[in-house]
Amino acid sequence: MNSLNAISPIDGRYRSKVEPLADYFSEGALIRYRVRIEIEYFIALGSLPQLPLHALFAQRADLAEQLRSIYHNFSEQDALEVKEIEKTTNHDVKAVEYFIKRHFDAMGLEQYKEFIHFGLTSQDINNTSVPLSLKECHEQVLLPGYRAILDILKELAHQWADIPMLAHTHGQPASPTSLGKELMVFAYRMSRQMDYFNQIPFSAKFGGATGNFNAHLVAYPDINWCEFGNKFVAQHLGLERLQYTTQIENYDNMAAYFDNCKRINVILIDLCRDIWTYISMEYFKQKIKAGEVGSSAMPHKVNPIDFENAEGNLGLANAVFEHLSHKLPVSRLQRDLTDSTVSRNIGVPIAHTLISIASLQKGLGKLILNEQAIYNDLENNWAVVAEAIQTILRSVGYPNPYETLKQLTRTNSKVTAQTIAEFVDTLQVNDTVKERIRSITPHNYVGYTLKTIS
Repeated sequence: MNSLNAISPIDGRYRSKVEPLADYFSEGALIRYRVRIEIEYFIALGSLPQLPLHALFAQRADLAEQLRSIYHNFSEQDALEVKEIEKTTNHDVKAVEYFIKRHFDAMGLEQYKEFIHFGLTSQDINNTSVPLSLKECHEQVLLPGYRAILDILKELAHQWADIPMLAHTHGQPASPTSLGKELMVFAYRMSRQMDYFNQIPFSAKFGGATGNFNAHLVAYPDINWCEFGNKFVAQHLGLERLQYTTQIENYDNMAAYFDNCKRINVILIDLCRDIWTYISMEYFKQKIKAGEVGSSAMPHKVNPIDFENAEGNLGLANAVFEHLSHKLPVSRLQRDLTDSTVSRNIGVPIAHTLISIASLQKGLGKLILNEQAIYNDLENNWAVVAEAIQTILRSVGYPNPYETLKQLTRTNSKVTAQTIAEFVDTLQVNDTVKERIRSITPHNYVGYTLKTIS
């Protein structure tokens, strides 16, 4: 397969942008994570004095690291071997077990190999492998990607903190704001949502066929298997073990994680649309790269394609996140198999999110501030200071100030600096109040700026 015959653009056109995800969500990665779980479980069993493995590990101090080398050195050829075994077993997790048993035979551990996958069902492996891969992808790929956008937004917000800008509410000119503060709105929203990640644990199911350690308990009734399971999942895998499950994990925490990603992506969609609009208003121009074409027919065009690409991929990501968070927590009775095929697609929305992040980084890096266009828009909309004037008049007890300004702004087809100056001359207020009003312009009526808020 190459980029030209891949069915999904994730593995085709956009492969270079999502390549790191192969280490977490590809078929080979899933197999490697399963091998890792099985090996770590076998090592953990060696800590139990009641099991013959305990003496084995006591005799061979280097055994744990030898076993870990199976997954540390796991290769594409190893993954192909597992897939070859699966052709016979028709069961992907059982194929992993047999693969490890072959290694045990080669290491002279034949008499201990039945403790591989001891007492477990396949979901004890899947429901630890998948959340572990998601956790490590989150820490090493997705969260740094989100943080990169957050850092850029903060940098641009401070860079443009003093740029006054006409606001638009309902598509109409509104009380001026500052460009830096408007960008900081998105950074602030992102930051607050990213904080919620710290409250969502990466949880795992680990408890045997129906979640009760039935097989474990009947084989070794004197071992506290719940305590062992908690310790194994926490210390060997860095996950949190769910205490009450069916054959599969509840997926509630994973659903919360996907919903959190979705909320962040919605914020980024909002950002894309706003920047796109500012570009269309010529508040921003874009850096031109030699050789690039904006339109196949119109040579003058430099399209905001990075923000359009990001918006489209964020929408795709959220559509899949939405399905994952609604589907995975629902399973018939103690288990049906619908979660299996669905959970294999966890990497898909993360991939579309990464594509969006790359496009956003590129797009934000190409923005060139067009201060003249922003200045002109303010200068052409003196009517927006009406709010300031009527509020000052309210504060000094002037009769019907709102209605007075409404009359001024709606009976004049074009409110200018001169219109406002002439109006102020007619006001029955003292000179001090008039001077306060005269000092107001669309360029300085911005309220708190990013610097004054900070």
